[in-house]
Amino acid sequence: MPLLLLPIAILVSIFVAVLIAPWTILQRYRAGTARRLARGWVALINAVGLSVSAGIFLITAGISSVWLPRALAYSAWGLAGGCAIGLLGLGLTRWEATPRTLHYTPNRWLVLIITVTVAVRLCWGVARAWNAWQMSDPNGSWLAESGLHGSMGAGAVVLGYYFAFWAGLWLRVRRHRRSAV
Repeated sequence: MPLLLLPIAILVSIFVAVLIAPWTILQRYRAGTARRLARGWVALINAVGLSVSAGIFLITAGISSVWLPRALAYSAWGLAGGCAIGLLGLGLTRWEATPRTLHYTPNRWLVLIITVTVAVRLCWGVARAWNAWQMSDPNGSWLAESGLHGSMGAGAVVLGYYFAFWAGLWLRVRRHRRSAV
């Protein structure tokens, strides 16, 4: 009897994940394109937290390179590319300055592209890992064949984008405060 409950629990979990995923992607897009008040302390906390995350991520990618060839290279290039996209995002952001406040609205197309890219890469990575696990060579590593290094690179793009965006936002708020005084 308990063994019958396990497949049912797994199917219910998969069903819930399939139903929730599109809704959370839509919510992420809506939150990412909302007009917001630029707060320097929030931007600084996010930039510092993301720089720590990026450092830990690169250390992890370096360690993972033992089992996943090119993981560190993909992660470093992804981080650099994400920083470049983050700077582009700052340039495409709509800024509304008043004497006391600074508001910003991120570019909708850039937020959409990043959100869809992450969702597609996650789905493709799961499918490729499943396929690699099923078809793996007994003498090879299914993990190396799964394309995980590419997924790490895609994750690094997101880290780089948000780090550059929040660091640039913090600098923009500081500049706005100086000009308002």
